[in-house]
Amino acid sequence: MQDSERYLRVKKIIREHKIFVCNILLLLKRTSWNQKSRMNHCSLLPFMLGIPLLWPCLTAVENSATEEVKHPAGPHLRVKRGWMWNQFFVPEEMNKTRHHIGQLRSDLDNGNNSFQYKLLGAGAGTIFVIDERTGDLYAERKLDREKRSLYTLRAQVIDTTTGKAVEPESEFVIRVSDINDNEPKFLDEPYEAIVPEMSPEGTLVIRVTASDADDPSSGNNARLLYSLLQGQPYFSIEPTTGVIRISSKMDRELQDEYWVIIQAKDMIGLPGALSGTTSVLIKLSDVNDNKPIFKDSLYRLTVSESAPIGTSIGKIMAYDNDIGENAEMDYSIEDDTETFDVITNNETQEGIIILKKKVDFEHQHYYRVRAKVKNRHVAEHLREHHTEPSTTLIKVQVEDDDEPPVFLFSYYIFEILEGSPLGSSVGTVSATDPDQRQSPIRYSITRSKVFSIDNNGTITTTNNLDREISAWYNLTVTAVEKANAEQMSSVPVYVQVLNINDHAPELSEYYEPYVCENAGSGQVIQTISAVDRDESIEDHHFRFNLSVEEKNSSFTIIDNEDNTAVILTNRNGFSLQEEPVFYVSILIADNGIPSLTSTNTLTIHVCDCDSSGGTQTCSNRDLMLSMGFRTEVFVAVLICITVIFGLKQRRKQTLFPEKSEDLRENIFRYDDEGGGEEDTEAFDVAELRGRAVGRERKARCSGGAEARSLRGRSWQVGPDSAVFRRFILEKLEEADSDPCAPPFDSLQTYAFEGAGSLAGSLSSLESAASDQEENYDFLDELGPRFKRLACMFGSAVQSKY
Repeated sequence: MQDSERYLRVKKIIREHKIFVCNILLLLKRTSWNQKSRMNHCSLLPFMLGIPLLWPCLTAVENSATEEVKHPAGPHLRVKRGWMWNQFFVPEEMNKTRHHIGQLRSDLDNGNNSFQYKLLGAGAGTIFVIDERTGDLYAERKLDREKRSLYTLRAQVIDTTTGKAVEPESEFVIRVSDINDNEPKFLDEPYEAIVPEMSPEGTLVIRVTASDADDPSSGNNARLLYSLLQGQPYFSIEPTTGVIRISSKMDRELQDEYWVIIQAKDMIGLPGALSGTTSVLIKLSDVNDNKPIFKDSLYRLTVSESAPIGTSIGKIMAYDNDIGENAEMDYSIEDDTETFDVITNNETQEGIIILKKKVDFEHQHYYRVRAKVKNRHVAEHLREHHTEPSTTLIKVQVEDDDEPPVFLFSYYIFEILEGSPLGSSVGTVSATDPDQRQSPIRYSITRSKVFSIDNNGTITTTNNLDREISAWYNLTVTAVEKANAEQMSSVPVYVQVLNINDHAPELSEYYEPYVCENAGSGQVIQTISAVDRDESIEDHHFRFNLSVEEKNSSFTIIDNEDNTAVILTNRNGFSLQEEPVFYVSILIADNGIPSLTSTNTLTIHVCDCDSSGGTQTCSNRDLMLSMGFRTEVFVAVLICITVIFGLKQRRKQTLFPEKSEDLRENIFRYDDEGGGEEDTEAFDVAELRGRAVGRERKARCSGGAEARSLRGRSWQVGPDSAVFRRFILEKLEEADSDPCAPPFDSLQTYAFEGAGSLAGSLSSLESAASDQEENYDFLDELGPRFKRLACMFGSAVQSKY
């Protein structure tokens, strides 16, 4: 039984091997191959034919390589039979609607039509169909290898009598063989290349690449050959690589671009090959192989003798066939007098002739100079094209003119210390009339409220100078001839305000230091620094100290001598309840001359810190800050309301006081420039009476001559009166000695009305006291019109009392 089984197994292996060899031979027959590859394939035949000799040994080792089929009715075993089929090929683009591919057949099929063949997989039933009885395989439609070159299908054989599978499903492949149905296509169109002009032969320009969708392994369908259809004799192309090269030198000035047409053919150009074309635009880049040349050999220019230095008097022009950077040029002038110069306009490449020195018609009225031009950028290997520069002749005619004033310098720079008194001299400018008549000059400064200039050209200050507000002033001084106002010239004047030490140093920022209740002595609380708005010749250096009142305080300061200082505790332990806030006064001095010192207050809050010291909780400090912020806002709002209410009340007041008020104490003055609402002393007439300059009471019993002299004198008291001057000086001294009197800068007007009059006051408030002291006998001397008054207030009446 074992020998019979082994025999059947070997027989099956040999049969399957024969089928395998047949398929390989069929594949080689269908494939195009040369003699060398045929020899290589034939060398594999001994190996393939020797497989049956080695196969029994391999199958003896691996029992799983064979399958046993047990019949349910007895102990006999049936050996598994195999498929009889080939690997199938179908040409693409077949015009037949039903193309026979091959036949699938089982070796168990005896031709009695009892087997049914089935086709499974992608394309089964649509692209490929099978004859269920014979196993013939057909293609139902035209195939395109470029879309899909391989189909993997499965086949199954079923016994129609039993309905069971005779063979297990077997997988096979249908390959679509290629035909030359795709022309070459260029990948990176459009092509464009740039190559320098005058490049030597063989210079690489560009490489073009075409692609063929046909199978590269199928004959010559995808083997391409490049050729040049247009572009000779300047260009050539390598047939196999598609590299375009220069075949002769080209000049950009003659033609700057070329169109080249390239053709690619498959099947290495054999008959029946397909082709594709593309166009390549090749541009020639410029090289500096041309020198600039003047358009004209002679230029005639004119210049006025009044033209200032730097005036443009004309242009010269050269042309260059090159472009871009290669066309940039520089002009120069060969002038022994150094009167003229030339500059190049980089945009237009023109040469602009400018006046380098003043010209004088009386001295010389004609100039003759020569200009030349050359390229700015010339490569070393192109020097041969630029050996001799182009030149041209320039004739300049000087025109006579009435010349404006001429300053001694083209600009002036003056310096003045800040804080200089008004009228301080800044500097002097000077201009003269170059003409023979030597007209006098008048100076002026254009739009300046800080400086003025006199007829001698001396600039003085008219306003206070502060370097911190403006360190430089740019002025324009104009000089005009008095004889001819149209002749004028201007000069820039730069005034630098020099620094003086007028600002004391101050803390650089607002610090919010705090100290823990459990802080020990010597603990650093805050590092502070200072700033100074003054400009220092040397680096600023600040000194930090505590004020005299803070020498024995709870804190101390250490100057780091690097413009910083540290605040340290000077004792152990603090109490948030007893002393929640400390105010430390710090003195900061600068190194200016003279040195200035400022006092800065540092607010230190006491905080309740946790035991670890890692996190400080200063809720009281935060509360105080928030309360302080709310208090400030509340106070600001309250002040605004008070001011608005006060303004409304002032509007409601009557223009004149009530009758019960003392008219002598109320003097009304309009369009007054006094100190405002807070200046209550400006109109206090009682204060005037309290001073020594107050009007002294005169006895009314004096004679008529004295009364007449008093009447005349009361109307003649004015600003020249010694009494008035003494009164003003006393008030001025009083205002200067009181720094807290608001406002600090104000114009105080006092309505001083003279030394008095005979009439006195008309008020009846003081009549009771004055009548007992006055003598009215002088009324008798005033004439008949005063007889009645003399009788009423005379000595007779007085004797009665």
